Amino acid sequence: MVSSHLSSGQPYHPTTALLLTGGGARAAYQVGVLLAISKLYQRRDHSPFQILCGSSAGAINATALACDSACFHLGVKRLDNVWRHFSSGQVYRSDWAGIGRHLFSQLASRWRADYGYQRPVSLFDNHPLRQLLTRLVDFRRIDRNISRGILRAVAVTASSYTTGQSLTFFQGAAYLRPWQRAKRHGQRALLSTSHLLASSAIPFVFPSVRIHQHYYGDGSINQLAPLSPAIHLGAQRLLIVGVEQPGGRGVTGIDHHPSSATIAGHLLDTVFADTLQSDLERLERINRTLRHLPDGVAPAGDLRPIDCLLINPSLDFSAIAQRHYRALPRPLRALLRVVGINDDYGGSLLSYLLFERSYTQELIQCGFDDASARHHDLKALLLDP
Repeated sequence: MVSSHLSSGQPYHPTTALLLTGGGARAAYQVGVLLAISKLYQRRDHSPFQILCGSSAGAINATALACDSACFHLGVKRLDNVWRHFSSGQVYRSDWAGIGRHLFSQLASRWRADYGYQRPVSLFDNHPLRQLLTRLVDFRRIDRNISRGILRAVAVTASSYTTGQSLTFFQGAAYLRPWQRAKRHGQRALLSTSHLLASSAIPFVFPSVRIHQHYYGDGSINQLAPLSPAIHLGAQRLLIVGVEQPGGRGVTGIDHHPSSATIAGHLLDTVFADTLQSDLERLERINRTLRHLPDGVAPAGDLRPIDCLLINPSLDFSAIAQRHYRALPRPLRALLRVVGINDDYGGSLLSYLLFERSYTQELIQCGFDDASARHHDLKALLLDP
């Protein structure tokens, strides 16, 4: 059941939460939505989101926004500047030498004894992303914004390969408490680059990350209740920016068995979208139940109605990515051909991996257009008392 669990007696204030889901390069869409939202506010206004939650690439965007909660326009502008000028080389090694060394080290590691050090399995070496995050994200600002009352909490979700559970690392106000539920729990932490890399470590694409004694991967894996962190942290209103594609996910236009890239893309689409829809349906059932309670009857436990708005893309990212396939550096195109991505096939998987400006700029524009079309809904959620 989706509910909040703040410790009794602690102060509660109506708050608005932003949930940014996963999706690799698809997270550029979120920046466009945020750009449209920023038009509703003055240049020096604080962030309208007191709680920021993210998984996978959405965790990176959410944490960056948390650092700039004191000035929402500035935070969105910085995100837009990064995503609008992205290149694959900023996320993973995309040159012949870098790709060759990484593949050789992966092969050599597999020949070592089980008790010896083995490199984490991954298609790409994402060390450039660690350098980018270290340079651009000032984690010290999170505590400053919390102490000033601008920010209540920021939460980053990762999946533990060690325990098989979904773990949400949160940094927030002192009265917020950890939570424990079936297959998921929340743990207080000082967020760092390692938490962001762990949350965005798409299986087999990017390496797992060790935090303390556990190994973590992408936060969308095993995330049975994506809305849970925001609600546990006290959200009353919730804006969700998803990456689910319009229409179905069936593979059409081929007369042979799907390639490994097609299968991988289909699996990623399922991981990043299906649990969110299930959780939204559960939330709506709870809201309907609470609306039908007789006057004067308090909800059981600490359940409360939560206003929720979901914005999903109106365009097919797979088709957009396929058009921008040639924007990838030649060494990357050669590597991706091995897993079945070429000019004609593999667009779904490609849409998660194509960190090139021509592609990300089109996704940003799509996000801006989709959010602008929901202008009245956004005003009602964010501005109405």
